Amino acid sequence: MSLVTLLPFIVLIGAMFLMTRSAKKKQQAAAHMRDQMQPGTGVRTIGGMYATVKELHDDTVLLEVAPGVHAVYAKNSIGAVLDDEEYNRIVHGDGHLKVDGPVVPDDASSLTEAAGAGSSDDAKIDLGKKPEAPAADVAEPKDEAEPKDVAEPKDDVVPKDGKADGETDAK
Repeated sequence: MSLVTLLPFIVLIGAMFLMTRSAKKKQQAAAHMRDQMQPGTGVRTIGGMYATVKELHDDTVLLEVAPGVHAVYAKNSIGAVLDDEEYNRIVHGDGHLKVDGPVVPDDASSLTEAAGAGSSDDAKIDLGKKPEAPAADVAEPKDEAEPKDVAEPKDDVVPKDGKADGETDAK
């Protein structure tokens, strides 16, 4: 066998090795994070629930979901161990979110009030439907003299396609 035929297999085996290596590193990091849990630590489960660790066991964790409400979870269901500042900010609303850029308000009322205060002389646009003018007021002039060389169609004449007016080939 030549090297050209073996090259795709070598590349495939190398890619598989790199993928399993990165997955192993992620698993080790998650296990290390779960080992850092101690009673009183704030956590987020993989389902998105925030709770406080009360007790640690071999494969399970007792979490306090609400004051006086406890639930047993598997250690693998812990998605993140949060530091105290972040946990209190999320759960209790303590502290302020640190933002470097401009803050966009939740509603646009503050934006429209600021724009509306400076432009009070602008006329408001009426987007409503306007009533139509009555038809009796508008009269079209009629030509009283009709040309006499125009032939009027006769009722007994059948068109070339052999169908009278309104007939179709509907089946």
